[in-house]
Amino acid sequence: MRLPLPQFATGDRHPNHIAEVIETTSTEFLAQCLDPEDLSFPSMPPFGSWVCSIDEESGNKIYAVVYYATTMPIDSVHRARALGLSLQDLREEQPQIFAMLRTEFRAAIVGFELSSQNQSYNQRVYQYLPPRPPQIHQAVYRCESEAIIKFTEELDFLRTLLCINGAPIESLIAAAIRDVYQLRKADREWLIKAGRSLSVLLKDDYDRLRFILSQIHP
Repeated sequence: MRLPLPQFATGDRHPNHIAEVIETTSTEFLAQCLDPEDLSFPSMPPFGSWVCSIDEESGNKIYAVVYYATTMPIDSVHRARALGLSLQDLREEQPQIFAMLRTEFRAAIVGFELSSQNQSYNQRVYQYLPPRPPQIHQAVYRCESEAIIKFTEELDFLRTLLCINGAPIESLIAAAIRDVYQLRKADREWLIKAGRSLSVLLKDDYDRLRFILSQIHP
């Protein structure tokens, strides 16, 4: 029997509210995607995409980059097996399948924005780890384009991404840069600035730098 996450009806949720924190650390969090109302799989955030949550105690907005996502059975005993059916066939013949799977993703924390209650700092963003990560059961949102553009005016977050353990770092950095570049409407000046920042960070590892840059397509 499925025990769904406590969540509002889809019509009551903000359209960018996609998940809920189920595990949290100082450097990253694990989130479970909220179930859609129809018979479909939860929307998995793209690799290298930007999400945000809140540290309820301080009110700080926490920014993170998705580096791992998975869809799996809700229990660890039964594995999914190939059925040879299309998604439409599954909806008609095996609708229970959609209630037996969950989608989760891990996101690396890259910075935060001070609570709007602290007007003296004019909601400044900081590209280092916040005092606290978001708490368990906090909502996770897709970041608004304007927020990502504001956050990536500076590029110190690239150093944080380079330090993530257990992730394909080169591909992750390239994906994050591609995402921002598109949001900035192909701002070539920003792209050059990002490339220069990477060249400084990886000045002693030319092969790694070249591999990252080869995955960025202006």
